Amino acid sequence: MPPTPSPAAQAARRLADKHLALPASVLAAAVDEAYARTLACVADLHDVLLEVPRREVLNPLRWELGHCAFFYDVFVLGVLDGAPLQMARAADLYDSFGIAHDDRWGLDLPDRAATLDYLARVRDAVVERLARTEPGRAEPSLPLRALVPSAMPGGASTYMRQAPGSPAPPLPGAQPALASGAGALSGDVTIDGGRWMLGAAREAPFVFDNEKWAHDVELAPFRIARAPVTQAEFAAFVDDGGYLDARLWTRAGWQWRQRAGALHPVCWQRADGAQGAWLRRDFDRMLPLEPHRPVVHVNWHEAQAWCRWAKRRLPTEAEWERAAAAAGDTAARRARRPWGDAAPGHTPAATGASDPGAGHAAAGALAALDAVRLACSEVADHADGDSAAGCRQMIGNVWEWTESPFYPFPGYTIDFPYKEYSAPWFGYRKVLKGGSWATRPRFAYTTQRNYFPPERNDVYAGFRTCAID
Repeated sequence: MPPTPSPAAQAARRLADKHLALPASVLAAAVDEAYARTLACVADLHDVLLEVPRREVLNPLRWELGHCAFFYDVFVLGVLDGAPLQMARAADLYDSFGIAHDDRWGLDLPDRAATLDYLARVRDAVVERLARTEPGRAEPSLPLRALVPSAMPGGASTYMRQAPGSPAPPLPGAQPALASGAGALSGDVTIDGGRWMLGAAREAPFVFDNEKWAHDVELAPFRIARAPVTQAEFAAFVDDGGYLDARLWTRAGWQWRQRAGALHPVCWQRADGAQGAWLRRDFDRMLPLEPHRPVVHVNWHEAQAWCRWAKRRLPTEAEWERAAAAAGDTAARRARRPWGDAAPGHTPAATGASDPGAGHAAAGALAALDAVRLACSEVADHADGDSAAGCRQMIGNVWEWTESPFYPFPGYTIDFPYKEYSAPWFGYRKVLKGGSWATRPRFAYTTQRNYFPPERNDVYAGFRTCAID
């Protein structure tokens, strides 16, 4: 009998089976582009503005920048090559599991110039490493190590500017999201029950450990909204006293509402006193509510309360994925994205496997992604990106809360060197699906699982609902 492979060999095989065959040139381009994106996100912020108010859900922005560099420094240069850190004391400053959240505010962090210098040195070292090493079966984890941090400068850097009221990031080519006039999109679509394969297929070009692998679930027939809940629809709940009616909230939700003193979404306020029209803070500006854009910056508790008020419910993760990914009238085939397997802005023949993940092609008809427009689109926009079931914007615009808690799929194993990516968060957090307008296109696909605590309301999250039959 052949000897049993070592755990390391088994992990390498699992990584090799991801079918992530990207050349070093593409990986280097992704790293370079992520670095440029990071600089653009903070180009206008001096040291004072890089400090954000101490909040449970935020990190100091200077710390976050150093942490992004630290990830590459450890998991590409350190783990693969045993290279010393590019900043001698980086582990004492940026190790997210070694440094408690509250302690990050009191650290003697390098100033802006030194932080950006650390980022640049790590970028240069990673690109040089990729220039001399073509990933293969001997190093199957290299693409993952290189690509995962490239998602960081997307949503995180924009919502970290939104929370303290900093100006919108000066991203090259980004534009305000002007009202299109597309308006509302009401109604449900009916989806047959039956067998559904929840999770990522083994032939998928890129997956995280928590997406593996597709497994059978049984679904009852259900009706799901064609579009996410709008600002106007949520305002009706607020104006009806929804935040004051304990009957509409779960026990934990009501405790959060009382503790937070929440009477409306975190970025909303009245104009001209208690009876004035609602305004929404968009970075450093106060704007009138946009009635046909999805409500955003609401947490899972708020979504649940709205559902009880409207006599609706959140979809489960499996229901959401079935509505987004089924290719055709049945669940026999699954698409990587609602419109098919093509990456946003590419021809149907493309699969996105060799796309570095930037590109402002996402500004087209399929989805609102990549911060091409610095706000949500109206819910009726992007009709060409509809799923086969008839649901709109299931990729991009806002992350969508689901009913489901974040748990591992059957047979889950950690096969990525960054073991803390998923495993510590199973149980308490809730699953979100779909991505937001700030999500990088490479990480916007139907099996992607985001996960946040149910009280988190600073991220670009909204929700769509299902009928209660």
